[in-house]
Amino acid sequence: MTPVPSSEVRPYVLSETTWKVIKKHKYEIAVLPWGATEAHNLHLPYGTDNVHSQWVAEEAARLAWEKGTKVVVLPAIPFGVNTGQLDIPMTINMNPSTQASVLGDVLDSLSRHRIRKCVILNGHGGNDFRQAIRELQPRFPRMLVCAVNWYQIGRWEEFFADAGDHAGEMETSVMQHIAPWLVLPLKTAGPGKAKAIRIKALRERWAWTPRRWTKVTSDTGIGDPRLATAEKGERYLRRVVAEISQFLIDLGSADPDNLYE
Repeated sequence: MTPVPSSEVRPYVLSETTWKVIKKHKYEIAVLPWGATEAHNLHLPYGTDNVHSQWVAEEAARLAWEKGTKVVVLPAIPFGVNTGQLDIPMTINMNPSTQASVLGDVLDSLSRHRIRKCVILNGHGGNDFRQAIRELQPRFPRMLVCAVNWYQIGRWEEFFADAGDHAGEMETSVMQHIAPWLVLPLKTAGPGKAKAIRIKALRERWAWTPRRWTKVTSDTGIGDPRLATAEKGERYLRRVVAEISQFLIDLGSADPDNLYE
Protein backbone atom coordinates (compact mmCIF):
# COMPACT_ATOMS: atom_id res chain seq x y z
CA MET A 1 0.00 0.00 0.00
CA THR A 2 2.37 2.68 -1.19
CA PRO A 3 1.21 6.21 -2.11
CA VAL A 4 0.41 6.81 -5.78
CA PRO A 5 2.79 9.30 -7.44
CA SER A 6 1.18 12.71 -7.83
CA SER A 7 1.82 12.64 -11.59
CA GLU A 8 -0.45 9.61 -12.04
CA VAL A 9 -4.06 10.42 -12.82
CA ARG A 10 -6.46 8.53 -10.58
CA PRO A 11 -9.91 8.68 -12.19
CA TYR A 12 -11.47 7.43 -8.96
CA VAL A 13 -10.32 10.53 -6.98
CA LEU A 14 -12.49 13.49 -7.91
CA SER A 15 -10.32 16.26 -6.49
CA GLU A 16 -7.41 15.42 -8.81
CA THR A 17 -9.44 14.44 -11.89
CA THR A 18 -10.36 16.70 -14.81
CA TRP A 19 -13.57 17.01 -16.78
CA LYS A 20 -11.69 15.46 -19.70
CA VAL A 21 -11.35 12.27 -17.66
CA ILE A 22 -14.66 12.45 -15.82
CA LYS A 23 -16.76 12.53 -18.99
CA LYS A 24 -15.22 9.24 -20.14
CA HIS A 25 -16.63 7.30 -17.21
CA LYS A 26 -20.08 6.42 -15.97
CA TYR A 27 -19.63 6.31 -12.22
CA GLU A 28 -21.82 3.99 -10.16
CA ILE A 29 -20.77 4.83 -6.59
CA ALA A 30 -19.67 8.00 -4.83
CA VAL A 31 -17.65 7.67 -1.61
CA LEU A 32 -17.81 10.64 0.74
CA PRO A 33 -15.05 10.65 3.39
CA TRP A 34 -16.14 12.50 6.53
CA GLY A 35 -13.86 13.36 9.41
CA ALA A 36 -13.45 16.03 12.08
CA THR A 37 -11.14 18.79 13.25
CA GLU A 38 -10.11 18.19 16.85
CA ALA A 39 -7.12 17.63 19.12
CA HIS A 40 -5.56 14.15 19.13
CA ASN A 41 -3.38 13.98 22.23
CA LEU A 42 -0.09 15.88 21.94
CA HIS A 43 1.47 13.95 19.06
CA LEU A 44 -1.17 13.68 16.31
CA PRO A 45 -2.58 16.57 14.23
CA TYR A 46 -6.05 18.07 14.43
CA GLY A 47 -6.80 16.69 10.96
CA THR A 48 -6.11 13.06 11.90
CA ASP A 49 -9.64 11.84 11.16
CA ASN A 50 -9.62 13.55 7.77
CA VAL A 51 -6.25 12.12 6.74
CA HIS A 52 -7.36 8.63 7.79
CA SER A 53 -10.76 8.75 6.07
CA GLN A 54 -9.47 10.16 2.79
CA TRP A 55 -6.63 7.63 2.61
CA VAL A 56 -8.83 4.64 3.41
CA ALA A 57 -11.44 5.79 0.89
CA GLU A 58 -8.88 6.23 -1.88
CA GLU A 59 -7.14 2.91 -1.26
CA ALA A 60 -10.42 0.98 -1.13
CA ALA A 61 -11.60 2.74 -4.29
CA ARG A 62 -8.34 1.89 -6.05
CA LEU A 63 -8.78 -1.82 -5.39
CA ALA A 64 -12.44 -1.73 -6.40
CA TRP A 65 -11.62 0.25 -9.56
CA GLU A 66 -9.00 -2.32 -10.54
CA LYS A 67 -11.77 -4.94 -10.32
CA GLY A 68 -13.98 -2.92 -12.67
CA THR A 69 -16.18 -1.03 -10.19
CA LYS A 70 -16.84 2.55 -11.29
CA VAL A 71 -16.35 4.38 -8.02
CA VAL A 72 -15.34 7.97 -7.33
CA VAL A 73 -14.04 9.39 -4.04
CA LEU A 74 -15.30 12.88 -3.21
CA PRO A 75 -13.22 15.41 -1.24
CA ALA A 76 -13.40 14.80 2.50
CA ILE A 77 -15.64 16.93 4.67
CA PRO A 78 -13.30 18.02 7.48
CA PHE A 79 -15.75 19.01 10.23
CA GLY A 80 -17.61 16.64 12.53
CA VAL A 81 -19.82 16.65 15.61
CA ASN A 82 -17.60 17.98 18.40
CA THR A 83 -20.05 19.58 20.84
CA GLY A 84 -18.25 17.95 23.78
CA GLN A 85 -14.84 19.39 22.84
CA LEU A 86 -15.64 23.03 22.21
CA ASP A 87 -13.68 24.13 25.27
CA ILE A 88 -10.51 22.80 23.58
CA PRO A 89 -9.03 25.61 21.43
CA MET A 90 -9.50 25.32 17.64
CA THR A 91 -11.95 22.44 17.80
CA ILE A 92 -14.40 23.00 14.94
CA ASN A 93 -17.92 21.69 15.51
CA MET A 94 -20.55 20.84 12.91
CA ASN A 95 -23.94 20.13 14.48
CA PRO A 96 -25.83 16.97 13.44
CA SER A 97 -28.56 19.08 11.84
CA THR A 98 -25.92 20.88 9.75
CA GLN A 99 -24.43 17.55 8.72
CA ALA A 100 -27.84 16.39 7.54
CA SER A 101 -28.24 19.56 5.49
CA VAL A 102 -24.79 19.24 3.92
CA LEU A 103 -25.39 15.58 3.16
CA GLY A 104 -28.72 16.45 1.56
CA ASP A 105 -27.02 18.93 -0.78
CA VAL A 106 -24.37 16.39 -1.74
CA LEU A 107 -27.00 13.72 -2.47
CA ASP A 108 -29.02 16.19 -4.49
CA SER A 109 -25.98 16.90 -6.68
CA LEU A 110 -25.17 13.21 -7.09
CA SER A 111 -28.74 12.32 -7.99
CA ARG A 112 -28.68 14.90 -10.81
CA HIS A 113 -25.69 13.05 -12.24
CA ARG A 114 -27.53 9.73 -12.05
CA ILE A 115 -25.36 8.30 -9.28
CA ARG A 116 -27.65 6.06 -7.27
CA LYS A 117 -25.23 4.76 -4.64
CA CYS A 118 -23.38 6.77 -2.03
CA VAL A 119 -21.13 5.56 0.80
CA ILE A 120 -20.26 7.87 3.68
CA LEU A 121 -16.81 6.75 4.86
CA ASN A 122 -16.72 8.03 8.42
CA GLY A 123 -13.59 8.44 10.53
CA HIS A 124 -14.91 10.24 13.63
CA GLY A 125 -16.70 8.62 16.56
CA GLY A 126 -18.86 11.68 17.21
CA ASN A 127 -20.49 11.40 13.77
CA ASP A 128 -23.59 9.24 13.42
CA PHE A 129 -25.31 9.43 10.04
CA ARG A 130 -28.09 6.90 10.56
CA GLN A 131 -30.80 9.38 11.47
CA ALA A 132 -29.78 11.78 8.70
CA ILE A 133 -29.97 8.96 6.16
CA ARG A 134 -33.41 7.95 7.44
CA GLU A 135 -34.62 11.54 7.17
CA LEU A 136 -33.19 12.05 3.68
CA GLN A 137 -34.34 8.72 2.26
CA PRO A 138 -37.82 9.97 1.27
CA ARG A 139 -36.20 12.82 -0.70
CA PHE A 140 -34.02 10.38 -2.64
CA PRO A 141 -36.08 7.17 -2.85
CA ARG A 142 -34.04 5.74 -5.72
CA MET A 143 -30.66 6.33 -4.08
CA LEU A 144 -28.97 3.79 -1.85
CA VAL A 145 -27.07 5.62 0.90
CA CYS A 146 -24.80 3.68 3.28
CA ALA A 147 -22.53 4.69 6.13
CA VAL A 148 -19.31 2.88 7.05
CA ASN A 149 -17.22 3.56 10.15
CA TRP A 150 -13.89 2.25 8.89
CA TYR A 151 -12.43 1.97 12.40
CA GLN A 152 -15.09 -0.57 13.41
CA ILE A 153 -13.83 -3.17 10.96
CA GLY A 154 -12.06 -6.16 12.46
CA ARG A 155 -11.29 -7.07 16.05
CA TRP A 156 -8.79 -4.58 17.40
CA GLU A 157 -7.29 -7.08 19.80
CA GLU A 158 -5.99 -9.03 16.80
CA PHE A 159 -3.80 -6.08 15.87
CA PHE A 160 -3.18 -3.96 18.96
CA ALA A 161 -2.35 -4.49 22.62
CA ASP A 162 -4.38 -1.47 23.76
CA ALA A 163 -6.03 0.18 20.77
CA GLY A 164 -7.50 3.06 22.75
CA ASP A 165 -10.54 5.18 22.04
CA HIS A 166 -8.95 8.36 20.70
CA ALA A 167 -5.35 9.03 19.56
CA GLY A 168 -4.27 5.76 21.14
CA GLU A 169 -2.31 2.84 19.74
CA MET A 170 -4.66 2.20 16.81
CA GLU A 171 -4.99 5.74 15.44
CA THR A 172 -1.32 6.43 16.02
CA SER A 173 -0.22 3.24 14.25
CA VAL A 174 -2.45 4.07 11.28
CA MET A 175 -0.99 7.57 10.99
CA GLN A 176 2.55 6.24 11.36
CA HIS A 177 1.92 4.09 8.31
CA ILE A 178 0.11 6.53 6.02
CA ALA A 179 1.64 9.89 7.03
CA PRO A 180 4.54 9.41 9.44
CA TRP A 181 5.73 12.98 8.92
CA LEU A 182 2.61 14.15 10.77
CA VAL A 183 3.39 12.16 13.92
CA LEU A 184 5.55 13.72 16.62
CA PRO A 185 7.90 11.44 18.58
CA LEU A 186 5.85 9.26 20.90
CA LYS A 187 7.89 10.40 23.88
CA THR A 188 6.09 13.75 23.49
CA ALA A 189 2.63 12.15 23.74
CA GLY A 190 0.51 12.18 26.83
CA PRO A 191 -0.47 8.85 28.43
CA GLY A 192 -4.07 9.08 27.21
CA LYS A 193 -5.44 8.07 30.57
CA ALA A 194 -9.23 8.43 30.82
CA LYS A 195 -11.34 8.88 33.92
CA ALA A 196 -14.20 6.41 34.36
CA ILE A 197 -17.71 7.78 34.70
CA ARG A 198 -19.25 7.26 38.13
CA ILE A 199 -22.67 6.00 37.00
CA LYS A 200 -22.78 2.20 36.55
CA ALA A 201 -25.22 2.12 33.61
CA LEU A 202 -23.13 4.63 31.68
CA ARG A 203 -19.96 2.64 32.39
CA GLU A 204 -21.65 -0.50 31.04
CA ARG A 205 -22.81 1.51 27.98
CA TRP A 206 -26.46 0.46 27.99
CA ALA A 207 -27.17 4.04 28.96
CA TRP A 208 -25.52 6.85 27.06
CA THR A 209 -24.66 10.52 27.38
CA PRO A 210 -22.13 12.62 25.44
CA ARG A 211 -18.72 12.90 27.05
CA ARG A 212 -17.39 16.24 28.28
CA TRP A 213 -13.94 15.69 26.87
CA THR A 214 -11.84 17.83 29.22
CA LYS A 215 -13.54 16.17 32.19
CA VAL A 216 -12.44 12.75 30.91
CA THR A 217 -8.84 13.29 29.79
CA SER A 218 -6.13 15.84 30.48
CA ASP A 219 -4.25 15.44 27.17
CA THR A 220 -7.31 14.93 24.86
CA GLY A 221 -6.25 11.31 24.25
CA ILE A 222 -7.97 8.14 25.41
CA GLY A 223 -5.59 5.21 25.13
CA ASP A 224 -1.82 4.94 25.47
CA PRO A 225 -0.13 5.46 22.07
CA ARG A 226 3.34 4.36 23.12
CA LEU A 227 2.99 0.82 21.73
CA ALA A 228 2.06 2.10 18.28
CA THR A 229 4.11 1.12 15.22
CA ALA A 230 3.79 1.70 11.50
CA GLU A 231 3.84 -2.09 10.99
CA LYS A 232 0.74 -2.52 13.15
CA GLY A 233 -0.98 0.25 11.23
CA GLU A 234 -0.14 -1.33 7.88
CA ARG A 235 -1.41 -4.73 8.98
CA TYR A 236 -4.70 -3.32 10.27
CA LEU A 237 -5.24 -1.10 7.23
CA ARG A 238 -4.71 -4.05 4.92
CA ARG A 239 -7.71 -5.71 6.57
CA VAL A 240 -9.79 -2.51 6.55
CA VAL A 241 -9.13 -1.68 2.91
CA ALA A 242 -9.79 -5.24 1.77
CA GLU A 243 -13.18 -5.30 3.51
CA ILE A 244 -14.28 -1.90 2.22
CA SER A 245 -13.10 -2.52 -1.33
CA GLN A 246 -15.08 -5.78 -1.44
CA PHE A 247 -18.11 -3.91 -0.11
CA LEU A 248 -17.74 -1.38 -2.94
CA ILE A 249 -17.45 -4.18 -5.48
CA ASP A 250 -20.58 -5.87 -4.10
CA LEU A 251 -22.41 -2.55 -4.02
CA GLY A 252 -21.41 -1.77 -7.58
CA SER A 253 -23.06 -4.92 -8.88
CA ALA A 254 -26.16 -4.56 -6.69
CA ASP A 255 -29.55 -3.30 -7.90
CA PRO A 256 -30.84 -0.76 -5.36
CA ASP A 257 -34.41 -1.75 -6.31
CA ASN A 258 -33.77 -5.45 -5.71
CA LEU A 259 -31.58 -5.81 -2.62
CA TYR A 260 -33.42 -8.57 -0.79
CA GLU A 261 -33.61 -12.27 -1.52
